[in-house]
Amino acid sequence: MANDLSFSITRTRFDEDYSPADSSRLTTNFANLARGEHRQQNLRTAIGMIDRRCNELAATAGARYRVELDIVSVTAHFVDQGSSGEFPLLEMLDVAIVDQHTGERHQGILGNNFSSYLRDYDFAVLLPSLDKTAGLPSDFGELHGQLFQRFLESSAFRSDFSAEPVVCISISTSQTYRQSGFVHPVLGAEYEHEHSSLTDDYFGRMGMQVRYFMPAGGKAPLAFYSRGDVANDYSDLQLIGTISTMETFQKIYRPEIYNANTAAPSTYRPSLAHEDYSTPSVSYDREERSRLAITQGRYTEEHLVTPHRALLERWAAGAAVPSL
Repeated sequence: MANDLSFSITRTRFDEDYSPADSSRLTTNFANLARGEHRQQNLRTAIGMIDRRCNELAATAGARYRVELDIVSVTAHFVDQGSSGEFPLLEMLDVAIVDQHTGERHQGILGNNFSSYLRDYDFAVLLPSLDKTAGLPSDFGELHGQLFQRFLESSAFRSDFSAEPVVCISISTSQTYRQSGFVHPVLGAEYEHEHSSLTDDYFGRMGMQVRYFMPAGGKAPLAFYSRGDVANDYSDLQLIGTISTMETFQKIYRPEIYNANTAAPSTYRPSLAHEDYSTPSVSYDREERSRLAITQGRYTEEHLVTPHRALLERWAAGAAVPSL
């Protein structure tokens, strides 16, 4: 079927009054912060950290810039054997930077805190079930990558966004990183890693390649996945919005690495066993996040993978789907 896939987008403002929607993927960092007894203080603290880092990177006097964040939720709509269905496909943050001196609002970059139920299924359900001695199947992550790229080709994406997304995540504790000698004016010192990882390959299915940078004042490199050239395709202020947002979430989620008391050296092997770090005053439940990944992977298996297996196999194989 040629007309079996389309997409829709909804937006939710991420601020101190944010509450996760019932359909939100609760393992997402911003949703984890927004629950529990200290939810509003968590949110207020995180947003304040983002704004301070933004102004620090922009080298402004006072609090000139304010970062505004929208949660972008993408739903896939499809037709399978004559019946219509839908599934929550992707969720990520869209960034805007407001100049509080002039009132001008600058569009940032989509992609922070990228997450998906299908990725939960791939890593929390499918991957543990595979025979590792035989190696991963050659199509591992192919469906996820196809759907992501189809979304970027869709009118739903093109009507809302003019720039390619950048997915910024933490570095791996299983690799050693070494500075390359290149220093970007905003992204900072570039690092290179030892070898391609499973995460690199998974994002590669999405058409994305990785580069690692440690911004000035940062404590460890961040991984930037993009389909273009992250060092040249975006303005300084756009990059500042992405860095200040993701670095804040990583300080909360992985303080052992990103809120360490000393910055990473030129040759660096990150470790969650590192003890010389400061803990931000934000409540974050890492154990719950791990449990929910399995729960949501099972949900994806029950409501998408199993009942629509033939359709998904056709999508994974790259069957023609128009840009609806």
